[in-house]
Amino acid sequence: MLAESRLFRSPAFPAGSGPDYVNAAMTLATSLSAEALLAHLHQVEADFGRERKARWAARTLDLDLLDYGGVIAPDRATFQHWVNLPLERQMKEAPEQLILPHPRIQDRAFVLIPLADIAPDWVHPVSGQSLDSLLAALPEAEKGAVCAL
Repeated sequence: MLAESRLFRSPAFPAGSGPDYVNAAMTLATSLSAEALLAHLHQVEADFGRERKARWAARTLDLDLLDYGGVIAPDRATFQHWVNLPLERQMKEAPEQLILPHPRIQDRAFVLIPLADIAPDWVHPVSGQSLDSLLAALPEAEKGAVCAL
């Protein structure tokens, strides 16, 4: 592991879907491909009792691969499809392949705030926006709900 953020408490998403969560971010070096790394993360989740029964349901552990060295995968068009998917469809549909960067990274204070702890100079590989500008675009109430522990 190269860096790890502080721990942050945030409300479950979507609102009312469960108890508060603890969020963090880390950077690491690996010889695994992005797909193999995601498979490993899913195995760690399973080892901790995670069951994938319903999209965005309460869970014991959720490990996401947010970015992989700026790779856009599988391609820009597929990434854009998932970014532009309406919320009601996001709640029901999940991609069958790895999408990089994570298609919701720019929408979630509970991801961006821990990321700012470890990679303040990170730039979104598709939009080219800085982490600061992505955070500035989010509602103040959403950012205020993410609290360092």
